Order: sequence, then C-alpha cells, then structure tokens
Amino acid sequence: MRVFWVMLIAVGLSGCTSFRADSEHLKAVPADRLSAWQQPLTPSSELVVDRDIGIMGGGCYVALLIDREPAALMAVGEVATFHLPPGEHIVGITTDKQGGMLCSKGRLNRELRLQANPGERQHLRIVSEAKSGFGIVLDPR
Repeated sequence: MRVFWVMLIAVGLSGCTSFRADSEHLKAVPADRLSAWQQPLTPSSELVVDRDIGIMGGGCYVALLIDREPAALMAVGEVATFHLPPGEHIVGITTDKQGGMLCSKGRLNRELRLQANPGERQHLRIVSEAKSGFGIVLDPR
C-alpha cells in the first residue's frame, strides 16, 4: 500500500512539469495578443519564444516582456517570433496583469539577458516546473 501512495504522489508531481512541444504541435500566438517587435528591422535579430505544454498554469496567459515592456500574452503550446535590433535586451515573463481571477494575482518575475546579433535567430522556452514554478530558458536548437 505504501508503494502505491509513493507512486501516486510521484505521478501527480510529474504531471505538473511542462515539456517541449514538437514544432508541428505549436500554435502561433494570435495577433491580438502580440503587442511589440513584430515589424522586421534592418538589421535585426530574430527571437522565437515558445511556451511548453503542461498542466501547471495551463489556464493562464504568461506575459512576455522585452526590455521590460509587454510584447505578448502566451498560452500553453503557443509560439511567437519577434524582430529585435542588435544589442543587449532583457527578456522576461510575468503574470497577465490584465487578466481576471487568480491568474493576475500570482507573483512571477523571471528575466534573462540576451545579446541579439544581426541575422541571428535565438530560441527561448517558457517552462513550468513543479518545484521552481515558471521560468524562461535559452533553448539551444
């Protein structure tokens, strides 16, 4: 009986961890939830951000910030592409402040520094982990 409970808890906790979706299963973020960095620039760097699939936070949007300004609201299994000028940028995630209910009440502020080089494409993932919550990580594709 004890083994049953240990297995049940392990399965329950692992269900909260997100996983990377195959590119054919990702959906583009709708245009009405994209707010910045959509116009191609010359020169520019391309930033591709996808949000993992998982149960934790699945009913909430995550706000993506570029240089601490809103760039997109992303749901589970969505991908968005941004065109950044060359240079250093701060890319972060936070809760959807415009959303109602519990989704806007949480505490979430994760950032990373990104060096954008002309003609380069970089990939980031928004992940959710059972122990550490949401995060944004470089995806070395």
